[in-house]
Amino acid sequence: MEAAFTPGEMAPTTFNEWLINTGDKLVLVDTGYSTGAGPMAGKLPKALAAAGVDPAAIDAVVITHIHPDHCNGLLTPDKQVAFPNATVHVNADEFAFWIEGDVKVPDGKPFFKDLFEGGRAVFKPFVDAKKVQTFKDGTELAPGVTAVVAPGHTVGHTMIRISSGKDQLLAWADIVHSTALQFPEPERSIAFDLDPPQAIATRKKVMDMVATDRLLIAGTHIGFPGVGHVAKASSGYAFVPVPWNANL
Repeated sequence: MEAAFTPGEMAPTTFNEWLINTGDKLVLVDTGYSTGAGPMAGKLPKALAAAGVDPAAIDAVVITHIHPDHCNGLLTPDKQVAFPNATVHVNADEFAFWIEGDVKVPDGKPFFKDLFEGGRAVFKPFVDAKKVQTFKDGTELAPGVTAVVAPGHTVGHTMIRISSGKDQLLAWADIVHSTALQFPEPERSIAFDLDPPQAIATRKKVMDMVATDRLLIAGTHIGFPGVGHVAKASSGYAFVPVPWNANL
């Protein structure tokens, strides 16, 4: 961590979300932490306003997985529905595990109880309003917007492949949590992984694919804007960021 000029005990992170305009639909991928993580989070409403987007104009919200830093923003800080006209889309296995099934707390991970309770609380208004739709791997959620399930971090953790003509972007959500550690050493896991061996195997598979195919990726926990390429390196992989250009 010192070599990456990163504090050793608590590394800072980002919470990136993605708004897709298909021409007919506005699709938001994840909603962030809302106010659940202090000043590092909760910027989505201001970002949407700066882009001239009314939350009521968003047609669909895709939740890549039901962790608070990805779904807390479904509700406003005062617990109102943040996207009143949107349908919420989530992987079917993910929904069944976190929302419908029994609460499952893995050994040594008592904080999972809070993950279950928090996820159920933010989904409840949408479930009650029958505005949740589940999907499976390969489902086209909107024109050019396809779900790609990448399990391990959670049972139904999902990447979103976005296609426009010859251009493609893979919003890979939580394939990586630490740029400094997990690109050069993809076998590193994180306490929030539900199935660490599967998460590691998935990360290696996805990194190899995007490096081989030279596919542009976007990551939730990669420093803003979180977009770049993955290159093979002697000790695993390296992240090659795309320079930020506010005019693009």
